[in-house]
Amino acid sequence: MIFAAQGLVTLLPLLLVVAAVDPFRERGFSDWLVDGMDLSTKSATPLEELFAGQHQVASATGALGLALLALFGVAFAAEVQAVYEKVWRLGPSTWRKIWRQSTWLVVLSLYLAAEVESGVWLRDGDVEAVERVALLAASGLLFFWWGQRFLLAGRVSWRALLPGTLATLVGLGGLRIFSALVFDPMIVTNAESYGGVGIVLVVETWLIGVGFVFYAGALFGRQFHERRPRAVPSA
Repeated sequence: MIFAAQGLVTLLPLLLVVAAVDPFRERGFSDWLVDGMDLSTKSATPLEELFAGQHQVASATGALGLALLALFGVAFAAEVQAVYEKVWRLGPSTWRKIWRQSTWLVVLSLYLAAEVESGVWLRDGDVEAVERVALLAASGLLFFWWGQRFLLAGRVSWRALLPGTLATLVGLGGLRIFSALVFDPMIVTNAESYGGVGIVLVVETWLIGVGFVFYAGALFGRQFHERRPRAVPSA
């Protein structure tokens, strides 16, 4: 829930600005959410209408506003880093870790942008769908595997982090299916009953799911690593 709250308050405004300057997308941030939640056209419409005005505001955001949003985004990255350290039972690193948080935040924005753009170029046909799944799996593996290693300052081996990375990818795939089945109709219903507030509540609920996958995947990885049979040295 902390992940979802910080994501809504600190990360989403930054991604809103980043999406607004994306030269390939007209609606910007709403397209990111529609793709991430795997929404149908009917459910995407109220979401796009909600963020239509925000897209224009984000496009006009100045350098100072962008710097402040980036600072808030770093706070979100710091929360993710702190949880990873707790999962692996590591002490916090030095104050210099802010450069790691900033770098991770930049790579996260690029990863999300590339994920949405893949839907633009690979959106028609079964072959393109398979290609996109393969591309998303490969990019997701690289990002989450590298992301944990980077935020943990190399204190956990690549091999130990791999199971958790795979679990995170499986969890995100399951969340995408769940979102299409549950959140998709909820957005339409909430938009009709509560307006924009209802849509934001659905997005926040989805973010709680994303946070659960992030941290549960890392926790599974640590448990798997600790319980994996160790080779017994020969006498």
